[in-house]
Amino acid sequence: QHSSWQALQQQATPSAMDLGAFSVSLAVKDLKASQSFYEALGFAVVGGDPAQNWLILRNPQHHTLGLFQGMFERNLLTFNPGWDQEGKPLPEFTDVRAIQQKLKAAGVEVKGEVDETKKGPASFTVVDPDGNPVLVDQHV
Repeated sequence: QHSSWQALQQQATPSAMDLGAFSVSLAVKDLKASQSFYEALGFAVVGGDPAQNWLILRNPQHHTLGLFQGMFERNLLTFNPGWDQEGKPLPEFTDVRAIQQKLKAAGVEVKGEVDETKKGPASFTVVDPDGNPVLVDQHV
């Protein structure tokens, strides 16, 4: 049964992209209150800087949340090419520029396009048909 699920998944996503680590970035009104709430759900702070109004939290299942006060207008989905789910650099990954090229070739509008002549950290945003922003943010 597992192999048929894999075959179905491959058929459903013929041009699957390696987008890296996934997290949800939440636009919060009160960083401390949000931190307390998510800690009650089993998340722990693993990064960030409260003095700069942002924290990264993770639970034991490696689900990751970013809490950002005053940085984003709304919640967004975030992908980090080059990182595993714990935020550790990967030896091989699909560069943000290659992801941008694939999306543009598929007719997806890219906001804040990455300079494709450069290397290293860069980010861009796309917006799904319902207006949900998706941030592709490479740190390596």
